[in-house]
Amino acid sequence: MPCVVAADATASAAHRHVPLAANGATTVSIGGKVERPLVLDRAALAAMERRTLRASIHGIEGEFGGVLLVDVLRAAGAPLGETLRGRNLALYVRVSAADGFRVVYALAELDPKFRDDDVLLADTRDGKPLDAGEGPFRLVAPAEKRPGRWVRQVTRIDVLEAAE
Repeated sequence: MPCVVAADATASAAHRHVPLAANGATTVSIGGKVERPLVLDRAALAAMERRTLRASIHGIEGEFGGVLLVDVLRAAGAPLGETLRGRNLALYVRVSAADGFRVVYALAELDPKFRDDDVLLADTRDGKPLDAGEGPFRLVAPAEKRPGRWVRQVTRIDVLEAAE
């Protein structure tokens, strides 16, 4: 059964960081300044609108399948489209991995009203689930010149506001 959990603002610390489970049953949590914090597993991600992107990382080409990161953020109620203006332009997305690695994107970098390139939250490569070293979820950003923000083993995605 898919795990799609809407968490409220009083969610416990357990929902703040979801480590890789020993049995491979993992989730990715979406939180921060969103209307509907979520916890998604592979089945829930597979039920969303799917995309595939051809991309090369470290010289190895592949076809990655998953959901656009902006669509995941939209499902959580992040301010996108016409509501991404004014103070909301100071919002950024922090993506965290199981090993503590983190990267950021300005929220506007992910919104199709601002940019044409896509960032994918992938769960498959060449039609197969990502292996333990890469997944179960990873970011793929083929338009970037370097894969520095291609986070593997994604566990958490937070929408945060830049400090004054």
